[in-house]
Amino acid sequence: MIVRTALADATARLAAAGVADPARDARRLLDHHAGRLFPDDAVPDPDGFAALVRARGERRPIAQIVGRRAFWRHDFAVTPDVLDPRPETEALVAAALDRPWTTVLDLGTGSGCILCSLLAERDGTEGTGIDLSTDALAVARRNAAALDVAGRATFARSDWFDRVTGRFDLIVSNPPYVARDEMRDLAPELFHEPRIALTDEGDGLSAYRVLSARAPAHLTPGGRLMVEVGASQGRIVADLFDRGGLTGIAIHPDLDGRDRVVEGRAAATP
Repeated sequence: MIVRTALADATARLAAAGVADPARDARRLLDHHAGRLFPDDAVPDPDGFAALVRARGERRPIAQIVGRRAFWRHDFAVTPDVLDPRPETEALVAAALDRPWTTVLDLGTGSGCILCSLLAERDGTEGTGIDLSTDALAVARRNAAALDVAGRATFARSDWFDRVTGRFDLIVSNPPYVARDEMRDLAPELFHEPRIALTDEGDGLSAYRVLSARAPAHLTPGGRLMVEVGASQGRIVADLFDRGGLTGIAIHPDLDGRDRVVEGRAAATP
């Protein structure tokens, strides 16, 4: 089978499966499978390529199939044990890089995309990534090594702050914020990602209650808590920050103008 035929067939199969941009995904799968080929080149191992197309037709995220996702300025390893890094989360990285800090704690680090991106941008900084999943932590360590920040990154298993000690200039998190009742409306790809990283099995706000209540005890004077939120949660989370004693509360939009990051500061003196 030649490339043009294989791509046409793959595109039709993905379109029938409801994939949003079937031609793009077919091309990306073929490039992953065999490298860049010309339209009349023969496709090596066509059965292997067909297996990739079947996986995508089952709505498995393409990042899981090819094993990587571009995020911020880097490529990150992705497995079914972590969330597929999303462009919206880059708003959290950008907002954090607008603030002064030398130590950072990333709660629910997953692939480590937030923590590693931040450390890679600032020499001399150090960070800790926390996750409940040991498999996710293994992926984060792999990404830290690939970005050459492993010497400045520590990873540990903890249920939020339970095993966290010390204080940090910055605490970041992209917690599970999808309400249980909203899960049925998500794109099929998300059901291949770890459910625990998507929903709290409640109203989607339980993680923010923990973060707003417990983060001040782990922030240096004037340190910041910055979290990603769902598009309708900005004001609610800002109110939780206020009740937790944080000040200077701000809501930052993503590139589409939707509420995406909530920020608050600890008191200037302990």
